[in-house]
Amino acid sequence: MKFGLIFSLSFALFFGRSLGAQEPADSAFTPPSPGHPILALGSQAPDFSLPGVDGKTHKLADYASSPVLVVVFMCNHCPIAQMYEVRVQALADDYRDRGVAVVAIQPNDPKAIRIDELDSSDISDSLDEMKIRFEYKHLRYTYLYDGDTQSVTRAYGPQATPHVFVFDKDRKLRYEGRMDNSYRKEMVKTQNARDAIDAVLAGRDVAVKHTGVFGCSTKWQEKSAQRVAALRKIDEQPITVDMAAAADLKRLRENPSKRMTLISFWATWCGSCIDEFDDLEDTYLMYKDRDFDLVTVSANMPDEKEGVLRMLKKKRATSRNFLFSSSDTEALQKAFDPTWESAVPYTILLDANGKVLYKNLGTVDILQLRRTILANLPSDYIGFNQYWQSGSAKSATPTTSGR
Repeated sequence: MKFGLIFSLSFALFFGRSLGAQEPADSAFTPPSPGHPILALGSQAPDFSLPGVDGKTHKLADYASSPVLVVVFMCNHCPIAQMYEVRVQALADDYRDRGVAVVAIQPNDPKAIRIDELDSSDISDSLDEMKIRFEYKHLRYTYLYDGDTQSVTRAYGPQATPHVFVFDKDRKLRYEGRMDNSYRKEMVKTQNARDAIDAVLAGRDVAVKHTGVFGCSTKWQEKSAQRVAALRKIDEQPITVDMAAAADLKRLRENPSKRMTLISFWATWCGSCIDEFDDLEDTYLMYKDRDFDLVTVSANMPDEKEGVLRMLKKKRATSRNFLFSSSDTEALQKAFDPTWESAVPYTILLDANGKVLYKNLGTVDILQLRRTILANLPSDYIGFNQYWQSGSAKSATPTTSGR
């Protein structure tokens, strides 16, 4: 199955103006939304019945015996939420023997997420993609999906991911806000959520009942209207193709742009090339404002330019596009890479200095490719890169008791 079908994402549906996300632009201390108020302290926990990544439906009543219920609104795409995945897992592990139930809920409507808002992620926020992230990071906490209706999300009113709600045994809200004071683990000094849990377990009053939250804002269904204007905007962009001689390809290999560059060699007669084209263009639209470029090079004959351009327009290829300027395909291949003696698709990822980060002959593993990009793109915080350098964090490794 083509990954884009799971991804619930084509640039025609989700492309929009980029915010940039080296330090995520939609991540901030988020004031309460007038249209989506936060559940008031002392309120009863709103009921829920939601599907989880484990394939089961989870209900509020399932946790009736727990003296404390912690509901954490999390998501895949937000880099701040990514920094808290391990902490949510640690919270569940550390308090499990004391009867505390920890339930994470994904609140975002995937159709309301612009593609440029995925500039720090390999996937979006659908239930299928939540399962992919859980497997990749070897997580084990309860993770539920509310993106289709957002009925539970509207009842709780999370303003950003992550946003924590702590309920006592009577399911009265005793604390809501951040988990701790910093997404940078080395700077954490205040454990707000844990302090609240400890107080409730001990029968004490919670000293700090509310804090502001820091993270990516909740993607409400109303935001999906932005896609219409975004689609119109991309449709207005010209799609072009330039001829590339041997000297051009040699220069391309040297990566004079000094930006991370993904180069895809393809042809209109190559079925696997056409099949993966959308995923590569989506990848470009996801990361293009983070010093990232995509260059496509068609291995068609020069007199097939009209057909090449027609396919590029069909795929809305807003990247930089080239076509071999000579019928001497072997010479052009060697000009770019002397070791390349086979067919297309051929894909290579270069860092800003021309170092090869990823190289593949044949269909790409789009998740592996995106994770390689994210592990190496410049970030304001090295932790964002480190997150993608390993499939699982040490503290998220399954215990001997298993899942």
